[in-house]
Amino acid sequence: MYLPLVNLLGNGKKMNLHLHMLRRTIEIIASSFKMAVQELWKNKLRTFLSLFGITIGIFCIIGVLATVNSLEQNIQNEIKSLGNNTIYIDKWEYSGGGPDYPWWKYVKRPSPRYVEVQEIKERTSTAQFVAFHIQINNAVEFAGNQLSGVNIHGINEDFEKIQSVEIASGRSIAEREFENAANVGVIGNEVAEKLFGNPALALEKFVEVRGKKILVIGVIKKQGKSMLGDGGWQFDNSLFTPYRFGRTFMNELRADPLIMVQGKPGFSSKAVKDELAGSMRAIRRLSPTQEENFALNDINDFSKVIGDIFVNVNIGGWAIATLSLIVGMFGVANIMFVTVRERTSQIGLKKAIGAKSGVILTEFLLESSFLCIIGGVIGLSLVFILTQILTNALNFPVFISSSNMFLAIGICILVGVIAGFVPARQAAKMDPVVAIRSK
Repeated sequence: MYLPLVNLLGNGKKMNLHLHMLRRTIEIIASSFKMAVQELWKNKLRTFLSLFGITIGIFCIIGVLATVNSLEQNIQNEIKSLGNNTIYIDKWEYSGGGPDYPWWKYVKRPSPRYVEVQEIKERTSTAQFVAFHIQINNAVEFAGNQLSGVNIHGINEDFEKIQSVEIASGRSIAEREFENAANVGVIGNEVAEKLFGNPALALEKFVEVRGKKILVIGVIKKQGKSMLGDGGWQFDNSLFTPYRFGRTFMNELRADPLIMVQGKPGFSSKAVKDELAGSMRAIRRLSPTQEENFALNDINDFSKVIGDIFVNVNIGGWAIATLSLIVGMFGVANIMFVTVRERTSQIGLKKAIGAKSGVILTEFLLESSFLCIIGGVIGLSLVFILTQILTNALNFPVFISSSNMFLAIGICILVGVIAGFVPARQAAKMDPVVAIRSK
């Protein structure tokens, strides 16, 4: 009968003890924060100079991470826009380059041909879509106005299934228009603006390329500058028309022919690439001993290369920032040593009335951490200003991710604990009698 009551009383005592510990912890944190702010306000110049290293360190780390991560994400998104799980069949190897690139070997290879598209579909079970693409750089004319340097693309019906093209006004090329070699096309926003002033005015107008009239049926949504340079599609400065019509004014073999193969869902790009290798060898009638006369370029490989490059850039940023943080760490340690010396009598009084060494140690570590967090917040504020400047200058969003913000706070706390440990330990070990008598 009395056992439940005893248990209830025991649980109540434990709960009160936990609440007391929680209140005590909150009090310590609040007291440490108050002391940190007072220290900052009392000795503004000294504190600023000491925290300057922390501020610069956080600015370097988060600034580099924010810029590099934003740049990497933008480039990776543009690489993905070239086609998800897609293999590019060409005579050129896209990887490598430099003085050792064997261009003389690749230039002798036969170019991809449109007739190979159907054979690839029949022989490659992992292929979902197979697109054919040719391209020239030529002038486009309208009503006597000529715009030079436009990328003219001849594509088949599978191209838009692999490479999504968002239409701002009008429509995309219909399947029957691909089949009937219709003289229609969609143009980029930049082409439409320069030829017609207003992109919406381009619809149902005829433009001329190499003497062939093309009816504009759609205008592509503005994309902006590509970070890949000539490696991207540059939709804003493009005109797309059905391949069968395009070949009436473009020489297929001299218009950089290209075959794009997108794998079916559930198949990795490696599996698609392996099967494509066998299909292309069969299509080109290569014997087992003959070297491949084609290149299979995996888009995923480009993403890995870009990722590796940015890893090295991040390492460089960390190396620079670490030096600043070390300087800042010594600055914070100096502040804490001075603080301990100035509060020696207070420390002795606290210990005399029962404060444990662990409480004194915790108070000074929290104060050191708060000082570093203040420096970190200043650094983050400077990074935010930097992101706004770079966003406007580079024409793509530069941002501070939430993970980078948590990383900055974590670094500040870690630096604060390391910098404040020796002074805090010195304070915790003080003899209360000696400390009270000190001036």
